[in-house]
Amino acid sequence: MNGGDCVMSVLQAVLLHSKKHVTYPATAKDLVEACNNFSDVPNAEKVWFENNLPAGTYKSANEVLGALLNKV
Repeated sequence: MNGGDCVMSVLQAVLLHSKKHVTYPATAKDLVEACNNFSDVPNAEKVWFENNLPAGTYKSANEVLGALLNKV
């Protein structure tokens, strides 16, 4: 998997899981912990998410996605 594929896969997983399994508002720490509990997300993608999600509190899945899109 190249870097671009990993980013798209992470964004897809984040969007899916953050809409269904996260209660907002949520901190970056809350989101990283939730991501680490998703058995269907490969470790490389979990690491990318943790390293690229800016610290802060997010009000929605759309804010999370926007923050990650600003990093790519």
